[in-house]
Amino acid sequence: MAIDIQNKKLELIQWLSTLEDKAMIEKIMALRDSEREDWWNKISVCERESLEKGIEDADQGKLSSHAQARKLYGKWL
Repeated sequence: MAIDIQNKKLELIQWLSTLEDKAMIEKIMALRDSEREDWWNKISVCERESLEKGIEDADQGKLSSHAQARKLYGKWL
């Protein structure tokens, strides 16, 4: 698996080294920059609060087992 990824990286490097399309290069740069941004800053306040509440519940041991969750939500899975 790791070799396959390395080969793909090398293929991309080779392709990028010959790329002349400025718009494409800008798109790739924008993608790279967006990947560097912290997803936490992109989510809403409501989503942050929900995640923080879940972490707090987990820290306090207020958890349900996987089996209980499947029983409750199984029809939607």
